[in-house]
Amino acid sequence: MPQEVEVFYVIPAIRRELALAMKSSGKKQREIAKLLCVEDSTVSQYVNDKRATRINLNNKVKGAVASSVKKIKDMVSLVREIQNLLKLVKNENALCEIHRAKSSLPKSCNACLFR
Repeated sequence: MPQEVEVFYVIPAIRRELALAMKSSGKKQREIAKLLCVEDSTVSQYVNDKRATRINLNNKVKGAVASSVKKIKDMVSLVREIQNLLKLVKNENALCEIHRAKSSLPKSCNACLFR
């Protein structure tokens, strides 16, 4: 199911990219964890390539992540930005690519497009 692909692969990859972008902007690990609503150890795992490394997001999505970092101030803005990034992943057909890579789907499958 496309929703499972989002939950198991895309959202963790987005959080990882957000953590990396926040780190490169000078934020401390504890501050990043608070903004992303995760534990400090989770941020450490993102930064050290030990978590959410199963997929790579395309450059357009990574560029949007950098823009989102500036807008995240609390849980509400975090949810809003993750939702925006999920829409972009879907619009870029990246969700379909990931879904095909992680599942055996027929070529005619377009389940991700109808969400």
